[in-house]
Amino acid sequence: MENSGQATAITVSELNRQARALLEQGIGRLWVEGEISNIARPASGHLYFRLKDESAQISAALFRNRQRGPTHAFKNGDHVLAYGQVSLYEARGDYQLIVESLEAAGEGVLQRRYEALKKKLAAEGLFDEDRKQPVPALPRRIGVITSPSGAAVRDVLSVLRRRFPFVPVVIYPASVQGDAAPGELIAALQAAIRRDECDVLILTRGGGSLEDLWAFNDEQLARAIAACPVPVVSAVGHEVDFTIADFVADVRAPTPSGAAELVVPDRGDWLRTVDTIATRIERQGRRTLENRAQALDWLGRRLVTASPAARVARQQDRLRENLGRLAATMRHQLHADGSRLFTLNRALLRVSPAVRVQRAVGRAAQLRQRLATAGRNRIADADHRLRLTARALDAVSPLATLERGYAIVTDSATGKALTRASKVKKGDDVRARLAHGELLAKITGIVNDQD
Repeated sequence: MENSGQATAITVSELNRQARALLEQGIGRLWVEGEISNIARPASGHLYFRLKDESAQISAALFRNRQRGPTHAFKNGDHVLAYGQVSLYEARGDYQLIVESLEAAGEGVLQRRYEALKKKLAAEGLFDEDRKQPVPALPRRIGVITSPSGAAVRDVLSVLRRRFPFVPVVIYPASVQGDAAPGELIAALQAAIRRDECDVLILTRGGGSLEDLWAFNDEQLARAIAACPVPVVSAVGHEVDFTIADFVADVRAPTPSGAAELVVPDRGDWLRTVDTIATRIERQGRRTLENRAQALDWLGRRLVTASPAARVARQQDRLRENLGRLAATMRHQLHADGSRLFTLNRALLRVSPAVRVQRAVGRAAQLRQRLATAGRNRIADADHRLRLTARALDAVSPLATLERGYAIVTDSATGKALTRASKVKKGDDVRARLAHGELLAKITGIVNDQD
């Protein structure tokens, strides 16, 4: 059994290698929030530190090739967010976080939480336009959910008094900042729903940082707004500020003042609209009376025209009109038939055998002329090439060389051309070919190149 146990044992290196693979594959990359301690910056440029919270810590390394900027700003005690992969340093068996990105915590954390909640609620359809309610054109009562001591409520009331002071306003007080704010805002919203005294609700506060506005990024508040049966106008912060409440509300206003302008019409515009409607009603009444009077006149004339004599006269007029239409139709038909006959005659002439034979004869004459021209051109071209070839052949012909006084000497016995004096001996018979005729000769002497 001991031998069997020893056979299945693994080395420490293999154990650490398997542990590293389990960590890297099982956990993967993630964000870790914590406080920096024991920071070290060796000459290699790497950054080593420990990341800790109230009850635990982990070794971390940010290698130089992963650094996207200077790291000298980070120091012990900094609260940071580290993105990386959990791993194990095999040589020492140290469990560590290999950091790929390091940034200061704070708004970065809030921003990620904001984006995650926004994505979640959007996927559930809470931002869809088809579920949002329209704001009434002229509410009978307006509810404002905000801090009663803030600047936002003063802005809203000021605009409402200026634009349309006849609509009463109900303030539902709630904190708009801090940990207790989301619960108070939800309670104020539920109170407005329960009391059922307003046609529209304005959820508002002034501008501030992301932390200041964070109460309006609460998930429970967002769901309460989405479930509210009364149209909700969200006006949180300045025009560039966007919160989850803005997306889930029925209408988003850029500012508190803008929300007040959205929920009530301008008094002057409203009065002008009322005057316009009154004028239209008056005109419509007058037009109705005029139409009724015209209808009465028409009915009177219809009684006159309904007599038998009038009906006979109308029938005669209709008969004359139909005769005229018939004559015009016949003329038009005759003209169309004549045009069609002319067109068919032209088409028949185009397909006539006589016309086709005449065209074929003409084409045959053209082809015969083109054939004769092509034959003459081919003969002339061949004659020209023959002359050029003969001229080139004469230029390289041995006979042309003989004409200049040269001779071709061959061995009488073999008939081979002699190019060297050393190929014959004294007394051999040779033949000399001249330009005109041949000479039979006997070798009486030999002069070699060396001589």
